[in-house]
Amino acid sequence: MLGITEIKDALKNIRPFIHRTPLIYSNSFSRLIGAEVYLKAENLQKTGAFKVRGAFNKLTGIKDGKVIAASMGNHAQGVAYAAGRLGLSAKIVMPITSPIVKQEATKSYGAEVVLYGEGFNDALNYAISQEGHTFIHAFDDEKIIAGQGTVGIEIMEDLNEIDFVLVPVGGGGLISGISVAVNALSPKTRVIGVQTESAASAYISFKDKKIAHITPSPTLADGIAVGSVGEKTFAIMNRHVDDIVLVKEDSIAMAVLLFLERKKLVVEGAGAVPLAALIENKAMFKGKKIVLVVSGGNIDFTLIDRIIHKGLVSSGRIGVFEAVVDDIPGSLHVVTGVIATHRGNILNVVHDRLIGDLPVGKTKVVFTIEIKGKEHLEEILSDLKVKGFGVRLCD
Repeated sequence: MLGITEIKDALKNIRPFIHRTPLIYSNSFSRLIGAEVYLKAENLQKTGAFKVRGAFNKLTGIKDGKVIAASMGNHAQGVAYAAGRLGLSAKIVMPITSPIVKQEATKSYGAEVVLYGEGFNDALNYAISQEGHTFIHAFDDEKIIAGQGTVGIEIMEDLNEIDFVLVPVGGGGLISGISVAVNALSPKTRVIGVQTESAASAYISFKDKKIAHITPSPTLADGIAVGSVGEKTFAIMNRHVDDIVLVKEDSIAMAVLLFLERKKLVVEGAGAVPLAALIENKAMFKGKKIVLVVSGGNIDFTLIDRIIHKGLVSSGRIGVFEAVVDDIPGSLHVVTGVIATHRGNILNVVHDRLIGDLPVGKTKVVFTIEIKGKEHLEEILSDLKVKGFGVRLCD
């Protein structure tokens, strides 16, 4: 089985081609959690994600010139970039649901992009079936795992006496490599995997001690929306990973927002799940020294406004509610007056007079307002109820 020697060899192998990414102390996240929080910023890696490490470690040993890979995006870019640097020809199979920004980025590194299937497993099976190319697995390959494990060596070289390393988990390549490195260099450090509830294959597999195959639901963390872990990664995770936790989509959105607002870092949903785990499990991590592996920053900018909005709602910075009012002059003025009295800032107002369950002479109005927190919103809604308005929070 893969050991620390192979990971150290991988680091020597890939060092000329990659960035040694910084380990950044976050004062703001440390205060938020009540812990000592550091960020391993792989979003600043070449191609914007850790995947390029494993890609170079695998591709430097290939001489036949043609490679093929299947990916939701980051592995695609890593293989495309590494192939270009090493003079190889790369074909990348991506699901038709993969973000356009990742498709275009992969093409920009010189690879041929083929869109096939609705999800990762469809693309994977198609890529494996193609002849005339060396297949580069996204995670279930010891060379790939060893390359990703170099993240763990760098963390251990930069910081001592770490209590927890939190790692995003999709197919398990990153956490497998990191867990081997961390266990060898700092056995007391606990390695915790993080998945979204929308794609929990590794979590279920880890708990049940057998590989589970699921269909991921739509998620902000598209980079880890994998239907099952690999056989090699599963074996390593069972031996070296201490636990895997799940996080909610709202927490992921909040984490993406916090990275932007507090650290000025662009982090994709998959890279933000370790911070989401801290937000949801503050008591577990209070007073500890923690490293969050920020796995990538290739966010789909067509979605970022929705992610930010969701994060603002989740964190209590924006409130959305509906009120049923009399459809006569002055009714809306009363509602806006209550909001103004409480110093809420109206961002958007939408009327709906045609909804089927409304009595004649009534209208539904949806308000989006900037607030100081959830208690502030409750004060506004309570005042409106006292004045006779029917109000309801919106999702």
